[in-house]
Amino acid sequence: MRKVVVWGTGNVGRPAIRAVLSHRELELVGVVVSNPAKVGRDAGELAGVSPCGVAATDDWQSLISSGIDAVVYAANADTRGEAAFMELIGCLSAGVNVVSTAFYPLLFPKVGIPEAVGPIQQICEQHNASVFISGVDPGWAMDIMPILVSGVASGIEEIRMQEIFNYGLYDAPDVVRNVIGFGLSMDTLPRMLEEDALKIVWAPMVAIVAEALDVTLDSIETHVERVALERSIQVDGMGEFEAGTQGAFRFEVRGMVNGRARIVVEHVTRIDDDCAPDWPYPPEGQGCHQLMITGTPDLVVSYHGHDRIEPGPAGGGNASAANRIVNAIPAVCDGKAGILSPLDLPPIHGGAQINW
Repeated sequence: MRKVVVWGTGNVGRPAIRAVLSHRELELVGVVVSNPAKVGRDAGELAGVSPCGVAATDDWQSLISSGIDAVVYAANADTRGEAAFMELIGCLSAGVNVVSTAFYPLLFPKVGIPEAVGPIQQICEQHNASVFISGVDPGWAMDIMPILVSGVASGIEEIRMQEIFNYGLYDAPDVVRNVIGFGLSMDTLPRMLEEDALKIVWAPMVAIVAEALDVTLDSIETHVERVALERSIQVDGMGEFEAGTQGAFRFEVRGMVNGRARIVVEHVTRIDDDCAPDWPYPPEGQGCHQLMITGTPDLVVSYHGHDRIEPGPAGGGNASAANRIVNAIPAVCDGKAGILSPLDLPPIHGGAQINW
């Protein structure tokens, strides 16, 4: 049994706890929290399931020095990047493997930021540890899915990975406003839509697919469109979004070959379903991921999850993101020391989650 600590009990941490508890080859030995009100509470209860006998703690240093095999890092790194990276370094320096949906600069070392990739790679090699970064978007919906489905197409002209989502359903109000930019003036370009941010977060997905399919890209380019709210709206848990502020955006991160976009990540994102009515909508509900391969035949694969404990498209997506990194833990522990991408790992399946 691999001994595992889950760091965080938010949107990814809760389903990660559940995934570790149900995995035949993993043992949950600790949960790290930052909220004093959660210290001492049972991890199962924090994750919405039966008590499991593991009490949450804020003493992460003691946990990583207790002989554990892996940490599922699910704390927020979007708004506390430097602190999160220092915590990652602390885990790796203790010889502990890490899987996470954060730390976008480490998604694909080949195209990552050298200032981030180099030191982390060195620390991993010095302490015989590995780190694997994934998620749902970016993540499995943007890498292993298009690679797999491309195998049933011929004459491929374009591969497009798409997220369509109403972020009024996303339980992260600070990120929705201050990182993604909903409710901000149309004169202010939010951090998420800056070209550097788009390339840090989503260009690795384009590059991974290209690498796997033996495609040489000439460049990776970005394109952004934004639409203002025509009316003020109220969103539960987030408050008012005023008319005239950002209400929807659409971006593409394009892998270019001979002047044409061939491998594309696209987001169509709203805070109000009535905004940008000419843009695509999910086939059903308020959120989905889609893969569209133009070729023979034209293929469209649409996937959305419904978690029984945390219902809704956000809950389903968060659960699939958590499950992917938890199920990868045995392979990451057995992998070479360093920063691992999906191309460095064997196929990750859910066999150890079957408890019939």
